Order: sequence, then structure tokens, then C-alpha cells
Amino acid sequence: MSGAAMLKRFTLLLSLALAACSASETAPPQQAEAGENWTNPGGDAGKTRHSVLTDITPANVERLGLAWEAKLGTNRVLEATPVVVDGVMYTSGVAGRAYAFDAATGKELWRFEPPVDMQVNRTVCCDMANRGIALANGKVYVASLDAQLYALDAKTGQIVWQADTVDDKQRGINSTGAPEVAGDVVVIGNGGAEYDVRGYVSAYDLATGELKWRFHTVPRDPALGPQDHPDLEPAAKTWDPKSRWDIGGGGTPWDAINYDPETGLVIIGTGNGGPYDLSKRSPAGGTNLYLSSLVALDVKTGRVKWHYQEVPGDSWDFTATQPMILTRMKVDGEDRPVLLHAPKNGILYVIDRRDGKLLRANPIVRVNWMKGIDPKTGAPIIDRDAADYSQAAKIVFPGTPGARNWFPAAYDPVSGLFFGSVLDMGNLMFQTPGQKPFKAKGLNNDAALIFTPDLVAALPTLPPPVAAGVKALPAFQDVLKDPGRAEMRAIDPLTGKTVWAQPMEGWQDRGGVLSTASGLLVHGTVGGQLVVRAAKTGKVLKTIDTGTTILAAPMTYKVKGVQYIAVMAAWGGGGYPYVPRYAAAYKRGNTGRLLVFRLDGGAVPIPPELPPLEVAPEPPEQAPGVTPDTIAQGRGLFFANCAICHANQHRSITPDLRRMQPGTHDAFNAIVLDGALMPNGMPRWNDVLKPAEAAAVHAYLIDLQVTTRRDELAKVKAGLALDAPSLAILSNY
Repeated sequence: MSGAAMLKRFTLLLSLALAACSASETAPPQQAEAGENWTNPGGDAGKTRHSVLTDITPANVERLGLAWEAKLGTNRVLEATPVVVDGVMYTSGVAGRAYAFDAATGKELWRFEPPVDMQVNRTVCCDMANRGIALANGKVYVASLDAQLYALDAKTGQIVWQADTVDDKQRGINSTGAPEVAGDVVVIGNGGAEYDVRGYVSAYDLATGELKWRFHTVPRDPALGPQDHPDLEPAAKTWDPKSRWDIGGGGTPWDAINYDPETGLVIIGTGNGGPYDLSKRSPAGGTNLYLSSLVALDVKTGRVKWHYQEVPGDSWDFTATQPMILTRMKVDGEDRPVLLHAPKNGILYVIDRRDGKLLRANPIVRVNWMKGIDPKTGAPIIDRDAADYSQAAKIVFPGTPGARNWFPAAYDPVSGLFFGSVLDMGNLMFQTPGQKPFKAKGLNNDAALIFTPDLVAALPTLPPPVAAGVKALPAFQDVLKDPGRAEMRAIDPLTGKTVWAQPMEGWQDRGGVLSTASGLLVHGTVGGQLVVRAAKTGKVLKTIDTGTTILAAPMTYKVKGVQYIAVMAAWGGGGYPYVPRYAAAYKRGNTGRLLVFRLDGGAVPIPPELPPLEVAPEPPEQAPGVTPDTIAQGRGLFFANCAICHANQHRSITPDLRRMQPGTHDAFNAIVLDGALMPNGMPRWNDVLKPAEAAAVHAYLIDLQVTTRRDELAKVKAGLALDAPSLAILSNY
């Protein structure tokens, strides 16, 4: 080799080495259409969750069967949609675990389990969820429950870098969403609005993990001086200067982060206010920007380019964090780049993603929190008479579980249809009088909820004047006519009209969806069915019983000429301790699985049924000195600190404390105060509960176990089932 050739080769190798060590990387562009690969949880750059694959069709879908499965060693929720690139599947699981599999055979290539600080469970409202990974430049990006962002080597699963995304260790911050790769950064949000968090998103260098920019969605206390971001100065004017800044304000962008390569914007959906009611959060009122908003940020600087606030002055837990879809659509004769968004508040929006201009806003369920949209400003006209519960309880439609929630929808650009699960249900909202003291890393939402399917049965438990006031509300007649229903729907996003609707098994049955160019719509059910429908009509073409509750959205991919459909399966998420009696998780347990299907696949192994329920064991005697006042104190402490996780329901996925065994009673203080079960996810409480207070909680649970055992023995004697339906009032969701 000549000297010149050697020099040229050396120069090339040096440039490649320098590029590999560069302090900055730029991710390759996402695919315009989801085909053989499925490159992010949404499938394509717009996250339409629509595949152009056509091998599995209405004509042959009857042959669909199991190709392979992977048991993931958990009984907690699985919400992620897998990613497949070049024959390798990547996905995430409980608390930010990550996995890689051979996408054709199911052979596990590696798994990563982050060392999560399980104290974070104290500030996680809605289970140890994770909604997916991001993939770029040979790295897998995943966020753990305790808000650590990891970059993993895609071939080995080894940590390349780790970034702590927590901006304030004194706050109840967590992460459950999928990271989003945007140019040369990866963006991640946080959760905790019900606790004491001031929401924000952070952008980290793809190669090094260096923090590039951060945008808080809520202003800080103006008494501290200028805002820590220039675009928060106008937002601060929409808050009362005497707002409850100590509680953080909420606005957490825990999901719904989309990079739009066409505009160079990162569009985020922000969360609800904390505490819930505007009068307690911002006493003088105000729109409280940027709560419950879509916010478009410049990918290089984090500066706000546009925003659209879906719910000004949010008081109803109406987050805007539900998944959005970026596509193109002809609107009013013009081909536009648009954003489709159907959040909790019951409206389906069409927004121009270049400037945030509102193009359409159509209700898809009963809505009484607003009267309509102001045609000049595009802002909703709040109906305070119907929905302001600051002075008296009100029935609000939709309820806090949302018309739609984290369950992803799909959009078919050919038919122009939006597919998704929709919940038409409300809730009674009320609060305690006066200002509650701030609880660090504690629930500060300060609102109680009774969902409308339970409302009539719950009325006798309310004080008579309150019950009478509820019955006099105009919305109560709507409850009597239709307490609530969940449906799988196809909707025209320009008109909001439902093209077809099919009932789901119950109001908690709301799964994510996949659509395909061959005319299929695929989703799971709480009852454990994988359902394949005709996208045009909603007709069921194929049902596969998996025996495992499915909430996550399916996806599809192709390897060596074979098309596959994959879905994660396990119950959980918001309201996770309340397992509905129609759920596969109730009947067969909650063994978390990844299920992959193909034409001419085999049968799905069905988990065995759980053994029959047994009468609650006899509890120990109460400790000396326990009085009715002690038990009442323990009850109050339990519902203030423990009930969001421990629903004390039959076959809950968290322990039913009415059925504690002798050994658990003996170790009660070690578990509750000292964290003996922290590795299992049970945090310690010795910074909140004094020994005497823990003893009071224990006394309440012993008393509850006595009552439960007595009632269940009576049921056995009468020949009744132990799990006969009972009223369950959810005070948090």
C-alpha cells in the first residue's frame, strides 16, 4: 500500500473513531410508514400505530395462533408496545426493566433490570408502569420508575450512560413514559402531579447523557424572583401570586411526547393541576398555563413555539398527556400537517402542528364541564354551574379516568378513521372544607371521587343533605339513564361522529389498538381476549383467549417473510388494586407475558384458574390499651396513606390486608416502619408514621380482619359466594 493510500486510510479510520466518540449524535429519521420494522412504540414518525403490512388479512386471520411467548416474572402492569428493528425486538416492563428478543424465535438476547429505589412507590399513583423504549444509534433508551434515564447498548443491554432526571429530591417525582428521540437529544417527562411535583421535561444528549435543556410546565413562586425559563414569565401571570406553590402545581408530562421532524418541534402533553380544584390551587383563579396543554418546544433550545390549553383552570384531573398522532389531513380544502388528540376531557381535537391553530374540536362523550368552544379564541367556555365543586358536590362528565387515557389509539390515513377505546362515564367530585396541610411526597390532590356506575349504590353512604343535593343535580338524570359504558370505536376526526362502536366488557376494559392496511383492527381485553376486527365495520373476525388481561397496544412486524403481531399482557395501571371480577387477572392471576402471534401458530397456554377463595384467617388479639378511638385513628391514617395501593379487595394485585397471616402480623412494624419488604415494592413509612401511629393502623386492620372473617363465615353458612359484589368507592384514580 502506498504512503498516500495508507495516509488516506488512517484519516478515514481516525474520522470514524472521532465520530464514534463525538459528544453529539443525531438519530436517523423515523420511518414514514410502519412496515417490516416498527421503530418506536407508535410504529412510525407520526405514531399512527397503523401498519402497511398486508399478509394477515380478514380472509386468513382465522389461522392466527401463537408463535412464541415470554414470561417476564411479574404480576404488575405491562403497558409498553414493543419495538422491532432488523429482526430484534426490544421492549420494557415493570419499573423500567428492558428486554431484547429474537423477534422470530423469542430467544431472549438480554434483559436489563435497573436498581430502582422502591421508596418511589410512595409517590406513584398508578402502578409501576412503563410505556416503552426508544431506539437510536445502537442504543436503547429507557426510564426507570425512580426517574433515572438509561442508555443501553442495543446488542448487550449494558449501560452506556445514566442520567438522573430528578430536579428536586424532596419531591415525589417518577417516570413511567417512553423516552422520545428528537434530533440529537432524547426527551423524557415525569409524573407525580397528585403528590407535590412541578412538572417538567428534560432533553439529554443522545451520545453522552448531558442535560441540554429543561422546560418546567408550571411557573415557580414569583416571590423567588424571575422565572427559571423565559417562557414561564407569561405563564406566571395566569396564576394567583398566592397559589399553593408549596404543592408544586402539577402539570407533569408523564406521557405523550412527540417529535415532529417536519417542524423541528417536540410537542408535549401536560398533566393536571395539583391540588385538583382551582380554588385551592390558585385562589384568585386564572387559566394556570401550562396545565392540561399541548406545548410545542424547539428541539434545540427548549423554547416554546406555540401552545394550546385544552382545559384552562383545570379542576377535574383532565390531563392532556394522552397519546397524540401526527399526520396530514385535508381540512377546509387545504392539505395540512395536523395533530390528532383525544385526551381525558372528552374532546377530539384536530390542530395544525405548525402553529397550534385549532381546526376542529368535537365531543366524543357526554361533556358538561364546558358549554362549547369560543370561536374567536379557540378556548373552551367553562360551565362553572355544572362542574364547579368548590362549594358543593357535582357530577362531572367525563370522569377523571377520562374519555380516553394512556391506551394508544390508531389512525388509518387511507380511510381517515381514528380508532380507539372510549369511556363515556362521569364521577361525583367533592372535597373537604378548608386548606389541608401540605404533605411532602404525599397525596395532595384533595378531592374525592365516586364513579357514576357506583353512584346510586353509594348515595346512602353520604350525609342526607349531600345525597339530596346530588339527586337534585341535572346530571343525575344522565346517570340514571346511562351510568357509563366503554366502547371500541371508529371516529371521523373532522366531525367527531362515530362510524361504528362496539361494547367492551366493562368500564375498566380499555385497551390500546393497532390498525393495518389489510383492514384489521387489533386490541386486547381485560378478560384476556386478543380481538381482531374488521376496521371498516367493527365486526369481530377472530378472538383468541390468552388467559391474561391485555391493556397494552399490539404492534406488528415482519421477519424473513413472516408477519407477526405482538402484545404485552398484564393487568394494572390507574386503579390497579381494584381488579374487576370479569378480568382474566381475577380468575387466573396476573402472570405478565409477552405474546407473539403468526398465521398457523399454535394454541396459547392458558394459566390455571386460581384456587377458591378462603375465609379470612383469624387475626391476633388487639394489643393492650387499644380503644375505639385508636381504631378510628388507624382508619384515618390508613385511608390517608395506604388505601391508594391496598384496596383490600378480593384478588387484588396488592396484598389484601384483611387476610394477613400470623407471620405478617408479627412483622407488621418491620414491614411498615423499617422497609422489610422494600425489594418487593413495599416502601418504608418511618418518616411519616410514628410507632404509635403504625400501631393504630395495625389495630384498624386487625379490627377489619375480625369483621371480614365474621362476615365471610356467615356467607359460607348461608351458601353465598365470598366475593359477592360489593361497593368500592375509589377516592383516588
